[in-house]
Amino acid sequence: MSETIASLRQTLVSEATPLPVRFRALFSLKHLALHSDPTSAVAAIEAIAAAFASPSALLKHELAYCLGQTRNHAAVNSLRDVLSNLQEDPMCRHEAAEALGALGYADNLELLKHFRDREGEEVAVKETCEIAIDRIEWENSEARKQEKLRQSDFASIDPAPPLPEAEKTIEDLGRELMNTTLPLFIRYRAMFALRDLASPPDLPTARPAVLELAKGFADKSELFRHEIAFVFGQLSHPASIPALTAALSNLEEASMVRHEAAEALGSLGEEEGVVDTLKAFLHDKEKVVRESVVVALDMADYEEGQQKEYALIPEVGATA
Repeated sequence: MSETIASLRQTLVSEATPLPVRFRALFSLKHLALHSDPTSAVAAIEAIAAAFASPSALLKHELAYCLGQTRNHAAVNSLRDVLSNLQEDPMCRHEAAEALGALGYADNLELLKHFRDREGEEVAVKETCEIAIDRIEWENSEARKQEKLRQSDFASIDPAPPLPEAEKTIEDLGRELMNTTLPLFIRYRAMFALRDLASPPDLPTARPAVLELAKGFADKSELFRHEIAFVFGQLSHPASIPALTAALSNLEEASMVRHEAAEALGSLGEEEGVVDTLKAFLHDKEKVVRESVVVALDMADYEEGQQKEYALIPEVGATA
């Protein structure tokens, strides 16, 4: 196992390795962090964190996301360092804050509140810290134990849990999604409730839920819009293609939204016209969008080829 992790680590940190291969190594390491003995899990987490030295904001933001999914306290210090580094790309700092929220440890509340309240802080970072604080407080609350949550099709630890099962229609959830007087945490809970109503894609509620979610691209918060694109990437529902294409094609849109739209389209790569749409942005002015398109096209190849796992087979290790 140690040799496998060392090999994957070398693939991940090497700037000479093509970005899609580094992403596959990353997802292999995330898998090992979740499904190995404690010593190997920590080694996998340290391997992921080692790649924060990369100049690629896209890769670093994905590192932070994966660390937040490990359910392991060993990921905390690296994430705190990224959030606290004011020279780091805001997209990476936001993802580090979100990951701390996903891990759920109350001893990170003070740091998150500091950056939520810091004068001059990036809006996306402030908003992410706000949601992460609410998530940690929810995670550690008595109220959580009383909630009856629908079993999700998705294994991800989300920035907010879906709203509990209740007599809420898709239209009700859509109104909460777009109600800017509500805390972002509640609006995110509506978002993930709608996501769960859109899976599997043949559910009667799936298409209407996707169309409600698409309205979120009109929100003023780029963080909120980027999360809508992320959810669409999880769902891979064809009804989301027009909204994702519009977001990617809007050169005035924030790069953190456009990059997420590109990756979401990558998960729909088998649908007609999607690959051609992505290829049109291979030379985009924004580096994070260009890199996302490269990764998305690799994801599209995976979807079309019906490979079992979008990751390197751990026994294979590095290819660089």
